[in-house]
Amino acid sequence: MNVEVRRADDDRGAERGHGEAAHVRAYTRPPMPARRLPERYDPAEIEPRWQRVWETERAFVAEPVSRDGVTPTLPDMPKAYVLEMLPYPSGEIHMGHVKNYTMGDVIAHHRRRGGALVFHPMGYDAFGLPAENAAIRTGEPPAVVTRRNIDRIRMQMRRLGFALDWETELATCDPEYYRWTQWLFLRMLERGLAERRSAPVNWCPVDATVLANEQVVDGHCERCGTAVERRELTQWFFRITDYAERLLDDMASLEDWPERVLTMQRNWIGRSEGARVVFAVDGRNEEIPVFTTRPDTLFGATFFLLAPEHQMLGGLIEGRPEAPVVEEYVARAGGLDAAERGSTDRPKTGAFTGAYVRNPVNGERLPVWVADYVLMDYGTGAVMAVPAHDQRDYEFAEAHGLPVRRVIAPEGADADTPLDGAADTGPGIAVNSEFLDGLDVRAANAAVVSWLAERGLGEVTTDYRLRDWLISRQRYWGAPIPVVHCEVCGAVPVPDDDLPVVLPEVDDYAPKGKSPLAAAGDWVRVPCPRCGAEARRETDTMDTFVDSSWYFLRYTAPQLTTGPFEREVVDYWLPVDQYIGGVEHAVLHLLYARFFTKVLYDIGLVGVHEPFARLFTQGMIYRDGAKMSKSKGNVVAPDEIVDRFGADTLRLYVMFMGPAADDIEWSDQGVEGQRRFLDRLWRMVTAAAPGAPPSGELPDPAAIGGGAAMDLLRKAEQTVVRVDDDLGRRFSFHTAISALQELVNQATRANSAGELDGPEGHLALAHAARRAVSLLSPFAPHIACELWEGLGGARLWQEPWPVADARYLVADTVTLVVQVNGKLRDRLEVPADTPEDEMLALAEGLAKVRAALAGKVVVRRVVVPGRLVNLVVRDRGAPAG
Repeated sequence: MNVEVRRADDDRGAERGHGEAAHVRAYTRPPMPARRLPERYDPAEIEPRWQRVWETERAFVAEPVSRDGVTPTLPDMPKAYVLEMLPYPSGEIHMGHVKNYTMGDVIAHHRRRGGALVFHPMGYDAFGLPAENAAIRTGEPPAVVTRRNIDRIRMQMRRLGFALDWETELATCDPEYYRWTQWLFLRMLERGLAERRSAPVNWCPVDATVLANEQVVDGHCERCGTAVERRELTQWFFRITDYAERLLDDMASLEDWPERVLTMQRNWIGRSEGARVVFAVDGRNEEIPVFTTRPDTLFGATFFLLAPEHQMLGGLIEGRPEAPVVEEYVARAGGLDAAERGSTDRPKTGAFTGAYVRNPVNGERLPVWVADYVLMDYGTGAVMAVPAHDQRDYEFAEAHGLPVRRVIAPEGADADTPLDGAADTGPGIAVNSEFLDGLDVRAANAAVVSWLAERGLGEVTTDYRLRDWLISRQRYWGAPIPVVHCEVCGAVPVPDDDLPVVLPEVDDYAPKGKSPLAAAGDWVRVPCPRCGAEARRETDTMDTFVDSSWYFLRYTAPQLTTGPFEREVVDYWLPVDQYIGGVEHAVLHLLYARFFTKVLYDIGLVGVHEPFARLFTQGMIYRDGAKMSKSKGNVVAPDEIVDRFGADTLRLYVMFMGPAADDIEWSDQGVEGQRRFLDRLWRMVTAAAPGAPPSGELPDPAAIGGGAAMDLLRKAEQTVVRVDDDLGRRFSFHTAISALQELVNQATRANSAGELDGPEGHLALAHAARRAVSLLSPFAPHIACELWEGLGGARLWQEPWPVADARYLVADTVTLVVQVNGKLRDRLEVPADTPEDEMLALAEGLAKVRAALAGKVVVRRVVVPGRLVNLVVRDRGAPAG
């Protein structure tokens, strides 16, 4: 390599983060004797050997992490915290796991060899229903089943060769982990962000526990699919609503998150601008607030609605003759899920309570009804019904003979303009509204809110669909809530020095509608930490999403006993540079982790507002048209594929199946195809290895001349650019593998045809082999390390990522794809500087193209320089356009 080119390459290496020293090291390391490769590729021999090497040499252990008594040194170099969502250890890993963790592994390898200090840890979301239900099925204690599953998953992951830092491994069920989960709960309690209160909650009758709103999908338990019931219970909540505005506004900084995830979170948080208006209960010294986005329609309210779960309903009907009918209606509504109740197609049912409220703007008495289409999850669970301007209210009024009064009329119309059988929800001018008459909607909104505020009857406000996070669970397998209940002192936090509150062993942990811990008498009965009187422990356990809301912080200090983590080290690693997981956690784990991070920032424990800088959500793997599932009998076990074809084949296939974000159908033939590719690569390298120049240097292109050798060298350097772009910018794993396959195929064809005989040809073959092996290593690390040694290299994972030699990227000729109406018809090789009109003439002169143009008229010609010619045609006589 000449001096000028070497300097240019060094500059590019420095920009990538590994600098001149690392770049020079790649080219000046003393050559190693190439290890003789066996004729046949045998993953059963190769893969265990390299896994032992990586473990012995601590190849993927990251520093710094916090340890007791050791202050880590924070290096001044780029870092890459690469993380996949941690698995539930309720069984073995499946193909979805393999896809998820292979993606992370590819990115970790690419970033490491690009010069970054990589942190790629692993742990287990070990508490919660999946692990507990697995234990119930086997009849063994959850701790035993969970530990066995963790051991099994660890073995499977090691066998797949994932480049994980196993020294930072954690499990959320370890007392030394949930000690700090409890400690963080107490910090929430101190700040008023954790509170215990009575509220209507979602109850899953199968799992026999309450669910957070985010765990209810279309009225059903997101885990087991059972229709959810509503119950009034006293539970623990985190006040995530205090952070609703920040959770929404800070999404503007999440530029590298999928838009559909951001949209799901925006919709879930559900900010609405409107007004809070107070309605006085007629004849009682009570008030019921409502939230409305249309205060301009207050004069059109003709009745008032409450949700069946509304906390004031019982008091309103007490002693009234209407009470039995209302109670029966409420009971029936309790058997319906939220999606069914909110359906626009259902008849609008309801029951009159016998009570009235007063409209604050005119004193009019409005009858109070209970209606199941009113939900507690929006506003206050009370609605001022304006049937003329809300379709659901209109249908309710029609069904129950209630009055309809127009208060907004289209511009130019009057107050008597008929509604024509439906509510008028459009803009207009206020009518029948006293001091608002003649104002447009916006002015009327401002005027009425100002009028209400002057009298203490309302105010401008913002409402959110988001509700506080219900964290209590009536199950055994979870972190105990560190609170003691004392008749004298109330709810008393367990002192920090008494943490962890260790989960006791019990004989019966099956769900019964209350926590199995309540039966552990010796554990429940404790003295009050404040007054010493006899007290009892809280027997609910925490939602497992509490455990997973901060685990990415604990990875930085997995064995630290003096705190959950250290601020300086956390601030070095965070935010996570690349997070990978399923879109199903958009309004569960991802929202909760963002909330936790903001709370910890406010406390001063971390220096970042957001935990994950870049997010990628992978698609699912299907077989026979359905998601892989044991119940469907369509599961392909990872171990089975590894036994038959090797771990590298499986890793390569799950990355090659298609775009990583898409749901993809499994193909047994596709697996076999990737194994054939690795066999082909093996043969290519064994052909190139004897006498291969060890330094990797390339001569000036003029010394190579043209022909197959130059074509292969250019292809090799083009492949470097393509793979680097696919991995570093586009997350396009399948196209990166396709580029590598093209390189290997071209080299194999040329060598088999004798086109690479001679020194230049062998140099080109050896260089292409080096590039192919180096670029393949993130996908198939075992075979890549083996072949790298066969080519005279050392530890491939320590080598800088290849930088293309720009001298070989300039092509004398280009191959154009020629299409007719987007369909491939032929290919055309032309000089790189060929003018467009000549390209078109040559393309239209090709025999296959002429045949496709017969009887057609060319209506448009598209040329993408260096890539394709596309001729857009229509039948002769067909109308244009």
